[in-house]
Amino acid sequence: MPLITLNGKPYETEYLSAFQLRNALFNNNHVVIYNGFQITEDCPIQDGDLLFIFNNGSIPNEDILDGMLSARYSPKVYKRIKQAKVAIAGLGGLGSNIAVMLARIGVGRLLLVDSDTVEPSNLNRQCYFIRHLGLPKTTALKELLQEINPYITVEVQNVRVDSGNAVEIFKDFPIVCEAFDRSDCKAMLVNTLLENLPETKIVCGSGMAGFGSSNSIRTERRMKNLYICGDFSTESQGYNSLMAPRVSICAGHQANMVLRLLLGIEEI
Repeated sequence: MPLITLNGKPYETEYLSAFQLRNALFNNNHVVIYNGFQITEDCPIQDGDLLFIFNNGSIPNEDILDGMLSARYSPKVYKRIKQAKVAIAGLGGLGSNIAVMLARIGVGRLLLVDSDTVEPSNLNRQCYFIRHLGLPKTTALKELLQEINPYITVEVQNVRVDSGNAVEIFKDFPIVCEAFDRSDCKAMLVNTLLENLPETKIVCGSGMAGFGSSNSIRTERRMKNLYICGDFSTESQGYNSLMAPRVSICAGHQANMVLRLLLGIEEI
C-alpha cells in the first residue's frame, strides 16, 4: 500500500487514486491538491505523494496551507520565505501592491508603515476597495493581507516616518521596501538607513508614472545594499499621472527583488 502524506501527516492508503481516497474519506465537494497543484482529473497514488484535501470554499488550516506552499516551492525555498521579515514604508500604489505579493508567497512577518488614510484618488492604482475609504491604510491593508493568508504575522505602525524615528521603526527588519510618493521622503529614508543600519537591504521605487512602455521599468543595484526599481525618470505631473499598470509593474520588480534577496540571490 502506498505511503503518502495526507494533510501534512503520514498516511498508508489502500486506495489507488486521489479521487478514490477523497470520496472515501471526505466527499466529492472537497478540493484535492496533488503534489502542490489542484487537480480536476483523477491521478494514481504513489509512494511519497503529497495530498491535501479540504472542503471547497473553506479556509485550510495552517498546516495544510504551509504544506501546499512547501510542495509547490520546495521545502527549502518555502522555509526561507516563511521565516523572513520584510518592512514596507509607504502603503500607496507601490507599497500596497508589494505587500499583497509578499503575503501571497507566504512571507512570514510583514511590517506595514504609513500615516495616511484611504482616499478616492487612491483607488485607481492601490490595493484598496471602496469600503476602505476613510480608514487608515495600515488597517485596510492588514485586513486584506489576512484574507490572503491568515497565518502570516502582519504588524502595523500608523506613523509618519522621519529621520528621527526611522531607525527605531526598521531596525529589526533586514529588508525594507521604500514605497513613498515624494522624492524627499525617499531620499530621507534611504540615507538614514544606509548611514545607521548599514546591513539592511533597501529596495526602492523611482519613476513609474504615465503610459510609457513597460519595458523601460527595470531593477538596478546602485550600492551594496541598495536596489532601485523603475524607469528612473518618469514623475507624476499633469497628465502624466500614476496609473495601475506601470505602478504595479514597478511594485512587481520590487517584490521580486525582495524574493531574490530572501533566497540569497543578490544579483539583479
